Amino acid sequence: MTTSLNIYGIHAVEQAISNNESIGKVFIQKGLSGPTFKALEAQIRQAQIPTSYVPIEKLNRLTKGNHQGVVAQIAPVTFIHLETMISEAQEKQVAPLFIILDQVSDVRNVGAILRTAACTGVCGVIIPKTGSAPLNEDTVKTSAGGIFEVPIAKVDHIKDAIYFLQASDIQIVAITEKAADLFYQADFTKPTAIIMGSEGPGIMDSVLNLSDAKVKIPMTGNIGSLNVSVACSVCLYEAVRQRQ
Repeated sequence: MTTSLNIYGIHAVEQAISNNESIGKVFIQKGLSGPTFKALEAQIRQAQIPTSYVPIEKLNRLTKGNHQGVVAQIAPVTFIHLETMISEAQEKQVAPLFIILDQVSDVRNVGAILRTAACTGVCGVIIPKTGSAPLNEDTVKTSAGGIFEVPIAKVDHIKDAIYFLQASDIQIVAITEKAADLFYQADFTKPTAIIMGSEGPGIMDSVLNLSDAKVKIPMTGNIGSLNVSVACSVCLYEAVRQRQ
């Protein structure tokens, strides 16, 4: 399964080239100079990617955000089958770590989660086919290339994915304000899938009820919750801490 993308921003394009993604063409704003652009141009030439130097208006039409003077037309992002994701993760020497996103619909939050996932050794991110944020150019930009580092599986139903993970000896840990235990008390050294819910309703009750453990992030002050991408980062780095 694939979805077409334009990616933009210097770091995102550099990361895509470094990861040997199939880039059809790169558009660079006319008149730009400096060491950052010289390095990018050298990387593009080495990879033998067709390049066009265009007015800024062209780049503005191709994107909706801060393109930083560079836009790349990239081949579609490929989704991996859940079964393949799990089997490949279990072949590694470390306990697999996954993220399940339940109805997280903001593209920038998903991008930020993918960025942190790439930095913390996450083996895969699981999202539902419906109700989840699209993986578009904003997601790519926010992920800073993380979208190309972490396998992504789209599933028909989150509950079926949970059943399959549990059958594969992977515990399901839900991060929810409804929990009594703190997330420090979860054992993230085990093979684990962490569920994060949307900022509004959170994790659906039908999904929450299937979890092996429910934990929360302690909060003080007048604001009662974290942005979902920040909350996910906190939990992932607790997993990293425990595993070290």
